[in-house]
Amino acid sequence: MGVEVEKLENNMAKLTIEVPAEAFIAELDKAYRAQRNRISVPGFRKGKAPRKMIQKLYGAGVFFEDAANSAINSEYPKALKECEETVVSRPEIAVVQIEEGKPFIFTATVALKPEVTLGEYKGVEITRTPVEVSEADVDAEIDKEREQNSRVIDIDDRPVMDGDTVKLDFEGFVDGEAFEGGKGTDYPLTIGSGSFIPGFEEQLVGAVIGEEKEVSVTFPENYQAEELRGKAAVFKCTVNQITRKELPELDDDFAQDVSEFDTLEEYKDDIRSKLLEKKTEDAKRTKENKAVEKAVANAQIDVPSPMIDEQVQSQMDDFASRIQSQGITLEQYMQLTGMTDDMLRAQIRPDAERRIRTTLVLEAVVKAEAIEISEEQIDEEIHSLAKSYNMEFDKLKENLGEYGIEQVTHDLEVRAAVALITDAAVEVDAPEEDDEVEEIAVDGAADAMAAGDAAAAAAEDSDSADAQEE
Repeated sequence: MGVEVEKLENNMAKLTIEVPAEAFIAELDKAYRAQRNRISVPGFRKGKAPRKMIQKLYGAGVFFEDAANSAINSEYPKALKECEETVVSRPEIAVVQIEEGKPFIFTATVALKPEVTLGEYKGVEITRTPVEVSEADVDAEIDKEREQNSRVIDIDDRPVMDGDTVKLDFEGFVDGEAFEGGKGTDYPLTIGSGSFIPGFEEQLVGAVIGEEKEVSVTFPENYQAEELRGKAAVFKCTVNQITRKELPELDDDFAQDVSEFDTLEEYKDDIRSKLLEKKTEDAKRTKENKAVEKAVANAQIDVPSPMIDEQVQSQMDDFASRIQSQGITLEQYMQLTGMTDDMLRAQIRPDAERRIRTTLVLEAVVKAEAIEISEEQIDEEIHSLAKSYNMEFDKLKENLGEYGIEQVTHDLEVRAAVALITDAAVEVDAPEEDDEVEEIAVDGAADAMAAGDAAAAAAEDSDSADAQEE
């Protein structure tokens, strides 16, 4: 096999791969053996007709497609190793020559991992994130706890008020005609939640249990059901039940019920301490994000579009998997939200490109600073992973294998690069108004490269092996 590499613009390349004639004949023979039992040739039992006879009857290229696919699947990975280029996209294949007795030639157009020209990454200037805990912060935490310890009481001696939860029968009409999807029975609705069409919930205030009340609304111009957009509608509503949350009194008894403390002040002090710890940790992550974001912005990278496409697809797959675990398919999600595949990809793309740039810059910093990870550091990380997966260290390390260990090492290198950039950053006080810094992927860089993924896969392999042993 021979491989020629032609560098193209924007970090693209065309690989021309030549498969020797005798190797392609072997592929044709393999395709013939796989298909001969399904091909009828007059005068021959199925599976007994020679290849040449079948090709004469059905055409010289009858086995070309299967033979070409097999040759491409076999030879393309070898070509990648031979050309020593770092390919970061699926290949776009084109057949150049396909003829029995001649070399089979095809091209693979691919994206190559781009070079990174680092700018300033040590000593970047970032705004300081203040770490403060206000009384409002403490009160908000206490309010959450009160909500969790609230009780629901039935209301039957007054009309609906803002904040109540009602069970509601309703049916909607446009121009006097009921419309599809506009009817509900015993529907739970919290007044003031903004769950329904604007203006709907406010008109239920004052409604009495058992009495019909008409609610007049106009559907928004961007409403998901196109046939209802901008239409005036009347809903005939009947409140069947009114309930309201009753929060516990804020006193020492409440503190004793929800904590280990005897007094409300002690409980507040504990909340304040925990909030300070959390905000300190959040500020650390914010500093990392700001510093790495500056380093990425200062670098020059020409990211090829197919590389971004790959990352978009990876994030699409992750998103589909997450919502599937919640009992909804990607198709159902798109129907409910009015999204299309193209719209979702366009929404994901900026984040996908940011992740790629972040990963590439951090890898470039690892190289520039000659960051090396010791065996002790690798073992320490695997010990930590083994503990989180409730596995023995030796078993997890064995299951990780060479590839998994490489991913763990890569993750540790990237973390070291993040720490180096962050520790060298110069913090300055922020002006009165400071835009929030968008979260970027710095924890192990791109999701696909996280060592945790490799460890999870190794853990699953271990569970599978244990099951087989049993």
